[in-house]
Amino acid sequence: MSQSPRFRYEEIADFVAGLAGRGTLKPGARAPSLREISTQQRTSLSTAVQAYRLLEDRGILEVRPQSGYYVAKPPPALPVPTTARHSIRPAKVELSGLMLDLLKHASDEAFVPLGCAIPNQRLLSSSRLDLVLARTARVKGSQCNTYSPPHGEMSLRLEIARRALRFGQALAPDDIAITCGCTEALALALDAVTEPGDTVAIESPTYFGLLQVLRAKRLKVVELPTDADTGVAADALREVVASGKVRACVLASSFSNPLGCTMPEENKRAVLRILAEHGVPLIEDDVYGDVHFGEERPLPFSALDTHDNVIYCGSFSKTLAPGYRIGWIATRRHMARVLETKFATSLATPVLTQVALATFLSNGDYDRHLRRVRREFADTLARMTRVIEQSFPPGTKVSRPAGNFVLWVELPEPADTRLLFAQALEKRICFAPGVVFSASGKYAHCLRLSGGHGWDARIEKGLRTLGAMAVRAAGLAGSGKKPVRSG
Repeated sequence: MSQSPRFRYEEIADFVAGLAGRGTLKPGARAPSLREISTQQRTSLSTAVQAYRLLEDRGILEVRPQSGYYVAKPPPALPVPTTARHSIRPAKVELSGLMLDLLKHASDEAFVPLGCAIPNQRLLSSSRLDLVLARTARVKGSQCNTYSPPHGEMSLRLEIARRALRFGQALAPDDIAITCGCTEALALALDAVTEPGDTVAIESPTYFGLLQVLRAKRLKVVELPTDADTGVAADALREVVASGKVRACVLASSFSNPLGCTMPEENKRAVLRILAEHGVPLIEDDVYGDVHFGEERPLPFSALDTHDNVIYCGSFSKTLAPGYRIGWIATRRHMARVLETKFATSLATPVLTQVALATFLSNGDYDRHLRRVRREFADTLARMTRVIEQSFPPGTKVSRPAGNFVLWVELPEPADTRLLFAQALEKRICFAPGVVFSASGKYAHCLRLSGGHGWDARIEKGLRTLGAMAVRAAGLAGSGKKPVRSG
């Protein structure tokens, strides 16, 4: 997506906001003076004044007469979204009609891109990766113009196995099969352990792409109540699998989409014990694992599994190359079935991109890239959260993920994000309404916001506009009254 031209004062404002967002400038601390910032940034005093006025409008700086500019104290942090109880009765997957509208407008450059969770090309190492791809095509083009083995290219499987060792996964290359993105990996995993009509336990809310796969496989679901901090509770899972109706369970490893939750390690071990006791395999989705904001990557379920009961699914689509469509599935027990289905459906994954990506992984470029995008995503989510705290209606709740680049926002009822979605499209703003993250149309008062495009003035303006619309939706829905802000 092309970026709107930026003024110099906006760049300076973003620089100072970044200092505040990362904690370099603490709330209440004095900001650099106008003369200091103009000298440091090599700009005019009038440009510095414009930048600081913009930061005042954003609520990031406040001016104190005869004293200068100070970092404003943030508003009280909003609570995280609530956990709702769900029926444990299996149900068919009913997809919202909003899905097609979302997918249609999320890729339209005319809309503020808060919809689909796809990283912006500006944030990715596309130029370096393109050079590797071009070199691979030039040197090995004829060798790559063929079908790969069903497992995928050995060079890429070796690199994936080597990286997995860093976070506790002991994988052999033959335990790994390369897929066309994580969606195919999830589909192959479901084919390996279920039949049409079976029931699968899933997080709720969950990734809408998984719901599409489940519906295509004619599978029923049980939605598990999921905490925005700690994920699925072990006792809720035990109640569901004890019924004997569940044939498989699909959970995110860390930083789930859309909640952003990560299960504590002891909870993951408890989940593994429960599933192993009842003979229910776990399909693990770990597409966001590399986008962690802390020092260490959380251990996936498969690194803790002692029963060979986990089918691991990963991808480079959220971190590096969404257009390459390269994912992978890792399993020992079910690999024969996986390869059989892979051969019958997509036959093979393109060779050239696999070989190029293996080279990119082996030379250290990917690790350098990850360090940069983690900082970008963490900064973007912090800025988005600050605007939500300032602009959305009283009673709003927002997730606090320690990784990924999406936020789950719960508006006070009776706000309806289906109506808000239609109104936002008229303003050229796209987001994901909550109902698309449920198999049964729950979460009508919730929405997901993507920070995958980074932060700029257009994103901020769109988010503030959406907040004002949400205020009206929460205050006017069903009452005819104007919203009243408390406090």
